[in-house]
Amino acid sequence: MGAAMRRIHVGNALSAFGLGFTVPYLYVYVAQVRGLGAMTAGLVLAVFAVAALVVLPFAGRAIVRRGPLPVLLTALVMAAIGALSLGLAGRAPTVLLSAAALGAGSAVMQPALATMIVDCSLSETRSRAFATQFFLQNLGLGVGGLIGGHLVDTSSAASFTLLFAIEAAMFLLLVLVMATLRVPHAPRIEGAPARSDKGSWKQLLGNRAMVQLCVLGFVLFFACYGQFESGLSAYGVEAAGISTSALGTALAANTAMIVVAQFAVLRFVERRKRSRVIALVGLIWAAAWVTAGCAGLGHGSREMATAAFVSTYALFGLGEAMLSPTVTPLVADLAPEGMAGQYNSAFALVKQLALAVGPAVGGPMGASLHTPYIVTFLLFSLGITYLALRLGRQLTPVQNQPSLRKSRVVAQGGATAKSLAA
Repeated sequence: MGAAMRRIHVGNALSAFGLGFTVPYLYVYVAQVRGLGAMTAGLVLAVFAVAALVVLPFAGRAIVRRGPLPVLLTALVMAAIGALSLGLAGRAPTVLLSAAALGAGSAVMQPALATMIVDCSLSETRSRAFATQFFLQNLGLGVGGLIGGHLVDTSSAASFTLLFAIEAAMFLLLVLVMATLRVPHAPRIEGAPARSDKGSWKQLLGNRAMVQLCVLGFVLFFACYGQFESGLSAYGVEAAGISTSALGTALAANTAMIVVAQFAVLRFVERRKRSRVIALVGLIWAAAWVTAGCAGLGHGSREMATAAFVSTYALFGLGEAMLSPTVTPLVADLAPEGMAGQYNSAFALVKQLALAVGPAVGGPMGASLHTPYIVTFLLFSLGITYLALRLGRQLTPVQNQPSLRKSRVVAQGGATAKSLAA
């Protein structure tokens, strides 16, 4: 399974690299380079997100019925067509349709790749596999955005066409890499319910632990990821008075923290209960919001405000590094046999909803309601801690701490009994 996993990780890196090439420049490309105005550019970003919300409920069922690989290949071809046509489009209808294809294809890639990781790993190795995935995704996005930023020229539409063509080539290259991959059958997860004949969505909603994890996931993505490029950046500029270059430094600090800390925190995470790790992330993010409050609501120098704001993004990065080997593997361990695709797609849908609602709520608050903004998201972060500890009571000991498998203690129904095996 090692060769298959390596190929999947290459796929994660290539897809992130391709998206990093273009997504940060969509607004500039549509509004300025193609001259279609801010309204059309805003619609493109909205269509990009809405397309993901539309296809994700169907993606899970397709992954369960057809397997993750055919769904991934279809999504890659769709995304490649969307990227290439977006680079050639000059009229609003064509741009919107192309953005829909790119958004739908890129959204389906993530649950398909996540399900393939589940199928190629055991519960004991899954945390490390998803940590590697998150590391490569951030590295790919960062490198892609950096190279793309040096290639684009707002006075030349041809430079953007080249950018979108490279993105399409990355997706098609990934088709070639993944087409011959053999995905093994997913191993049985201890403590996960058996698959039933009930409708997959009805069965998922009947899984109390999964429903609580989805609620927790919504708060996680709403209170952190949904604020990065909307409310928190607006707050930094308006309240803290930091420059746009300092904002770029803060975003770079976030990515750097993830890249540096990802495998350093993995040993810490693997030896502890997942619910407590997530609860600790809530406290770390609460500290991040307090630091942001000091940056914007204090009366220090501009240099101190900038340092505090960069520290805020770094603290968020530390929390993200702790979540990557924790939350997504837990989704897989809660899924009945053969239902990992449905559960991954459901969680991706929750994430997409949070990323859509987060900027809409946080953007206006961060720009004008500075103190209520900080207090609100400080409370959301503390809410993460509460929800995580509550979720822990719904998990079996092995679901909450997979490292228990390696010991001679067998946990069942909340009680422990020593193994009598020789």
